[in-house]
Amino acid sequence: MKRFYFVSVFLTVCVAMAYAWGQKGHDAIAKIAERHLTPTAKSAIDSILDGRSIIYWANWLDNASHTPEYAYTKTWHYKNVDEGVRYEEAPANPSGDVVTAMRAQIEKLSDPSVNKEDAALALKILVHITGDLHQPMHMGHATDLGANRVGVKFFGRDTNLHSVWDSSILEGGHKWSYSEWAEILDILPEEDVSAVADGSFDDWAKETLNIATVIYREMPAGSKISYNEVADWTPTVEQQLLRGGLRLARILNSLFDPSMKQNAPYVPVQ
Repeated sequence: MKRFYFVSVFLTVCVAMAYAWGQKGHDAIAKIAERHLTPTAKSAIDSILDGRSIIYWANWLDNASHTPEYAYTKTWHYKNVDEGVRYEEAPANPSGDVVTAMRAQIEKLSDPSVNKEDAALALKILVHITGDLHQPMHMGHATDLGANRVGVKFFGRDTNLHSVWDSSILEGGHKWSYSEWAEILDILPEEDVSAVADGSFDDWAKETLNIATVIYREMPAGSKISYNEVADWTPTVEQQLLRGGLRLARILNSLFDPSMKQNAPYVPVQ
């Protein structure tokens, strides 16, 4: 029984390591977003989620996607763009990807006829996958499953490049709680907040893809990732979490505060 218990714990940890940003990263993104919600948007979100914070639901989809009920969302966490392929020319996944899924959830949330249950589901999904869009390996190659097949060593431990970017660099850079991540990173003046949150979904995806391209080049298979790499790349983690949070706030404010609709990073449904 003891052996079974420890094996079960080990497998659980391995599965958790495959999640984008890990729990702490997604919570930090949601916390940053929540800090920038207008009172009107926050009130509307509280009503849809029965008072639960978006932070409460930030990681929900990583577990839900592994259940039969929500298995259809498995491909919604990423968009694969292989080496040498332009973003615009990447083959579409027939099951959807992170960008098409974001648009689909916004379409639901923009439809006044959608019932509360469906709106809540769309909102939970949107909160999570907006964070996913900013994890570089979620714009990775289809040929290596988003770097899951790129074997590397992290402080001497065998792992893969995707897992390193999910949590290892984040945890190696700072041992902060998710709320500390949010408080420490979210210090930009308002004009810089607007500049970071500017652009469209495709702009953000291309930006993340550009980062992924550099990571593939600088952390090829067999790389030994240690102190220097953590120091070099922690600022990128910080940057991407802040971007994810500020952009999520922009999306939610434009959806749930009528005075902010003109600031939408998408074409609102009429």
